[in-house]
Amino acid sequence: MSRPRLDGYGLAASFVAMALSIWGWIAFAYHLAGRLAYVLYIGFTLKREDRTSHLTRSYGPSEGFRRFRRAAAAVMNNDALSFIALCVVTRRTLSVGLPAGWVVGAGAALVAVGVAMKLWAAVTLGGGAYYWRNFFDPAARGVAKAGGPYRFLRNPMYTVGYLPAYGLALVTGSLPGLVAALIDQAAILTFYRRVEKPHFDRYIQRAG
Repeated sequence: MSRPRLDGYGLAASFVAMALSIWGWIAFAYHLAGRLAYVLYIGFTLKREDRTSHLTRSYGPSEGFRRFRRAAAAVMNNDALSFIALCVVTRRTLSVGLPAGWVVGAGAALVAVGVAMKLWAAVTLGGGAYYWRNFFDPAARGVAKAGGPYRFLRNPMYTVGYLPAYGLALVTGSLPGLVAALIDQAAILTFYRRVEKPHFDRYIQRAG
């Protein structure tokens, strides 16, 4: 099967070709639904908690956070696994006009750098902050107090930390995976600006 070039015609041809594989479209739609569930569920729950402390008042800070974290982990894991499945199902649908070894090497490098950044940020924040604990317990350490990569980047998780998505799309040669990575990052940055950033701005003001 020939691999279309990454230009206007190639993009259109790739998606038309993917129509021949119903599994490709199912994987693409399922991942987008999973990403929507991720940002909407977590965004709605955190916004509500920020405004009304619903879970904290109902269950207390620790139990409220535990319940949220369990559900958040489920939707986040589903989102990640569905992206991997999409890239595998739609592999070899992308060509960038470079030797395959170069593309795979570049993709692997993006994965390595992004994973390292995510791990560094997660270790810096701790498991609680990684799951937005200070929405439930304002005394919990947050980004405002963090060091690590936060000394250099305001949001390493959602910027450099998203490189593995692009890297996996390159390694598998998945055009739908590359498109999904762009959509995913746009969605999480929107979530950050509408949910996380206002919360942390208020947190910093109160701390100051």
